[in-house]
Amino acid sequence: MIPYGRQSIDADDIAAVVAVLQGDRLTDGPAVERFEAALAEATGAPHVVACNSGTAALHLAAMALDLGPGDAAVVPSITFLSTANVPHHTGAAVRFADVDPDTGLLTPETLEQALARPGPGTPRAVFPVHLNGQVCDMAWIAAVAERHGLAVVEDACHALGGGARLDGARVPVGAATASAAACFSFHPVKTVAMGEGGAVTTRDAEMAARMRRLRTHGFTRDPALFQADAQAFDADGVPNPWYYEMAEPGHNFRASDLHCALGASQLRKLDRFLTRRRALAALHDRALAPLAPRLRPIPRGPSEDDGWHLYVVRIDFEAVGRSRAEVMRALAAAGIGTQVHYIPVHRQPFYRALDPDLHLPGAEAYHARCLSIPLFPDMADADVDRVAGALAEALG
Repeated sequence: MIPYGRQSIDADDIAAVVAVLQGDRLTDGPAVERFEAALAEATGAPHVVACNSGTAALHLAAMALDLGPGDAAVVPSITFLSTANVPHHTGAAVRFADVDPDTGLLTPETLEQALARPGPGTPRAVFPVHLNGQVCDMAWIAAVAERHGLAVVEDACHALGGGARLDGARVPVGAATASAAACFSFHPVKTVAMGEGGAVTTRDAEMAARMRRLRTHGFTRDPALFQADAQAFDADGVPNPWYYEMAEPGHNFRASDLHCALGASQLRKLDRFLTRRRALAALHDRALAPLAPRLRPIPRGPSEDDGWHLYVVRIDFEAVGRSRAEVMRALAAAGIGTQVHYIPVHRQPFYRALDPDLHLPGAEAYHARCLSIPLFPDMADADVDRVAGALAEALG
């Protein structure tokens, strides 16, 4: 079976995890800081906060921005559930934005439309999603956000290694030069795997410090932040070694040294992983060209500098005369794994009950045609031909 995505684990990755197992610290140890330093180098961001998932990364950013009751966050409807659920969990309203029907990306136009549409809460943030690894037009989204007083949090969970064009120069995804923060996932199907893991990058030192507290229940051992001085210090003014304080509640969002050791080892191979993913994408382009017009790859996004997390095709199922489920079952029978990324979140029962009349035609059109086919570094060139042949047969 060729899955749609899979981690690539080598002997050096295993050795890195074994070294932690043989050491003294399985969590809260030096491997976390080493991973954060490696991701800072890869993204160009001065501050990195590692955590236990991409969802936790989004949650930390939303909490650090004080999103809460009375606020609203704009979220594109084509994304995973967590992008919308996170602002909801902080008490903010979610205002869904439509997307480009061919790329699935939030655009400046669909952002403006979402802001103009009446809804609960005052918009305070926008969460652009770099879907499939394709990077949104961050220069224009940042301009719209600035005009409306919105904080920008990039959902970059698909886009590690990609880049945006800002002021004529390439800026790595995660540098956070056009946003308050960028959030990453290191789930096994992502470009870099930690098993489960995530991180937030930012250029704001105070935001980073607050997120580090929030990922560990909100407490601190920093004497400079202590408020209950009588308990915090001994008679000589020296901090008591057992003392800590919690000024605001947080969560247990920490990443362990085991996960971070794997993540740091994987980051050393990021360039190789991306080179292979891009080569496979080019092979897919050529192998699938004869299946047009009933099947076409999604067009390249505005940055044309993608992270290539997923390879997605658009299929005119009506013209083919087969449903998507039938095509997916036929491919599975041929040993080809596929997936759909994603069901529009505004159609989920919970959110549909909040706004039953919301219609987002771009999101509906993208969802109706999209199918993710295999893309991961350990694929062989021959696997691409096998996928193309299976698709041709499944489509009749």
